[in-house]
Amino acid sequence: MQDRRNFVKGLGAGAALAAFGGIAGRSAYAQGSGPLEQVRILYGFPAGSAGDSVARRVAEKIGGTSYSKNMGVVENKPGAGGRIALENLRNSVGDGSVIVLSQVSAFSIYPHIYSKLTYQAKDFEPISIGAIMHHGLAVGPAVPAEVKTLKDFLAWCKNNPDKASFGSPGAGTQPHLIGSLLSLRSGIKLSHVPYRGTAPAVSDLAGGQIAAVMGPAGDFLSYYKAGKLRVLATSGPQRNPYLPNVPTFAEQGFADLTAEEWFGFYANAKTPADVRARAHAAITAALKSDALKESVGVVGLIATSSTPEEMARSQQAEFERWGPLVKQIGFTADT
Repeated sequence: MQDRRNFVKGLGAGAALAAFGGIAGRSAYAQGSGPLEQVRILYGFPAGSAGDSVARRVAEKIGGTSYSKNMGVVENKPGAGGRIALENLRNSVGDGSVIVLSQVSAFSIYPHIYSKLTYQAKDFEPISIGAIMHHGLAVGPAVPAEVKTLKDFLAWCKNNPDKASFGSPGAGTQPHLIGSLLSLRSGIKLSHVPYRGTAPAVSDLAGGQIAAVMGPAGDFLSYYKAGKLRVLATSGPQRNPYLPNVPTFAEQGFADLTAEEWFGFYANAKTPADVRARAHAAITAALKSDALKESVGVVGLIATSSTPEEMARSQQAEFERWGPLVKQIGFTADT
C-alpha cells in the first residue's frame, strides 16, 4: 500500500508557491472559534462514482469534532468534468462550511487544455489528499482471447487498424491522455472514443462494442474477477493492490504512462486558517480509519492523507508534468 510520502518524494518545497500563493511558507494555524454546525462536501461527479465513496465516508466521520458539530452532507454537482463543483466552492462564503473533493486533473490538466477556466488554483486552499486512483487498460470480447498482454494488444491493433480504438470516461480526462500517449509512444494509431463517464464505456466493452477502454482500474474489478474483461496494464508506479497480477505500463516498456489520479479536499481561499486547521484534523482522522480504507477499497481506491503543503507540492508537480505531455499529444478541449 502507498502512503502520502509517495506524493512528495523528490519535490522541492518551493514548487507549491506558484499553485497556492505561498501556503507552504505560512506558520502553523492559529486557534480560533468553535466547530461549525454542519459542513457540506461538494463532489463534481454523480453519486456512486469512485470519489463519491470517499466524500461520503468522510462526511459520516467529521461530526462531533472540532470542525463540525454534526455529520457532514455530500452534495453531488456533476457536470463539466468536476468544474461546476469548484465554481460553487469559489463562489461560497468562505467560512469553511463548504468544501470540495476534487480530482487533481482539475488543476493539473484542465489549465493546459481549456483556454478559459472560470476558476484558478489561487481561489482555493488545500486541506488533504484523500485517495489515490490508478487507471488501467482493459479489453473485452471484441479482442481475441489469445491477446493477453499489452504487447499482444498493440500487435493486434497494428494488424487490425480498423478496430484499433479505446474508450475513455471523456475527452480531456487523464485516461484519454494516457491512451493518447500509448498511441504516440507505440507508433500505433489508436482512435479515441470519448464516453460520458466510465460506466457506459465499460458496458460497451463487456458487450463487445469497443475493443478497449482506458479508465479507473477499480471500475474493471467486478468484470475482471468474473472473467468478462482482461486488464492488460495499470498506470501506477507499482502494481495496483487490487490487481496484483496485472503488470504496470512501466513494466511493459512505457514508463511515461505512469500516472496516479488523486482526489483532494479543498477549501475556499477566504476560509480562516484556524478553520482550515480544524478541517484538516477532522478529515485526516477520518481518512486514517480502517473502516474508511476498506470501504473505498471496494471501488478500487487507495485511501491516504497529507498535509496541505504536501498536497500543494504534488499538485504543482502534476501541473508541470502534464503541460509538455499535452503539447506532445496536441489535444485542446476548445475545438
